[in-house]
Amino acid sequence: MLPIAVDAMGGDRAPGEILDGVHQAAAAGIPVVVVGPAGLDGLGEIPLIQAGEVIAMGDDPASSVRRKKDSTLVRAAEAVRDGRASAMISAGNTGATMASALLRMGRIKGVSRPAVATPIPVPGSTPTVLLDAGANSEVQAEWLVQFAQMGSVYTRVRFGLPSPRVGLLSIGEEPGKGDSLRKEAYELLAVAPGIEFIGNIEGRDIMTDRVDVAVTDGFTGNVVLKALEGGMRSVISAILQAFGAPGMKEHADALLPSLLPLYASLDPDTYGGAILLGVDGVCIISHGSTGATAMFNAINVAREMVEHDVVDEIRRAISVPG
Repeated sequence: MLPIAVDAMGGDRAPGEILDGVHQAAAAGIPVVVVGPAGLDGLGEIPLIQAGEVIAMGDDPASSVRRKKDSTLVRAAEAVRDGRASAMISAGNTGATMASALLRMGRIKGVSRPAVATPIPVPGSTPTVLLDAGANSEVQAEWLVQFAQMGSVYTRVRFGLPSPRVGLLSIGEEPGKGDSLRKEAYELLAVAPGIEFIGNIEGRDIMTDRVDVAVTDGFTGNVVLKALEGGMRSVISAILQAFGAPGMKEHADALLPSLLPLYASLDPDTYGGAILLGVDGVCIISHGSTGATAMFNAINVAREMVEHDVVDEIRRAISVPG
C-alpha cells in the first residue's frame, strides 16, 4: 500500500502529538509519510514530503488553499492525486482540509457535493454515521440522496453492516414532517437504489441502535455534532466530579472498571476523525485537539478505507444524475 500522508502541522497539538501518532502507526506496520517543513524535529526514520507553508486554524479556507500552494495541506492532497500517497489526514483547518482535497483530488464523477461523515458513538452498538457534518450548509434534496448512498457504503465498509439503515433527520417521524427540503428528500429517498431507507428520524434517535446512517444538511449536522459532543463532555465531567466527592472513593473504585469501556466508546479519540466522502481519494479530517492516540486511530481508519477501496465502492454505488 502507498503511504498515508499526514499533515504534521495541523491541529492544536502539532507537531509533537501528531508525530507521536505517526510513529505508533509506523511501529504497527502502517506505511506513512509526513508532510511538513524541512528539518522537522522528531521525524526519525519517517519519510518527509517538504512543505514550506502552513494554513492556520483562523485562515480563510478557500483563499488560503489557492494562495498557499506550498502548504502542508495542499502538498498532502497533491501526494494523493499524484499517486505518491494512498490517503491524507489532517487535524488542522477543517475547511481548508476539505478545500484542498476537493481542489486537488477532485470529485468522484457523478457526485454533486462531497459530505463529511462522522461516526457518533452508540453505547453497546455500532456508531451512527452522521452526514453531512459540515461541508454543505445549504443542500438540495438530490444531494441528500447521494449522501445516503455514500454513507451506506462507508458504514458497510467500516463497520461491517451488510445493509445499513438510513434515516432522514427531521422534526418528526411521520413522512409529512419537516420543511420543504425534508419532504422532497423523503420522496426521493423512498425510491433511491442501494439504500435501506427507514424514514424520518429525530435527533434523539442518533445515539440509539434504531438507525445506522443519519442524513441531513451540513448546517444541521454540524450543530447536532457539536451539541452531542458538548452534552457527552458535560455528562462525563459531572460523573467524574461525583466520584471525587467526599466518601465516594470506594464506590468510584468499584464502578470504574465497568464505566471505562463506556468512556472509551464515547471518546472521540477512539474513532480518529471524520471522512470526506465524494472526493476522488481518501481524506480523513481529525479533531483540532487530536493527540497521539487519535492520530494513530485516524491513520488506521485511513488504512482500512484504502484497503477496502471505499472510493471505488462509492463510485459504483452513486447515482449519476440524468
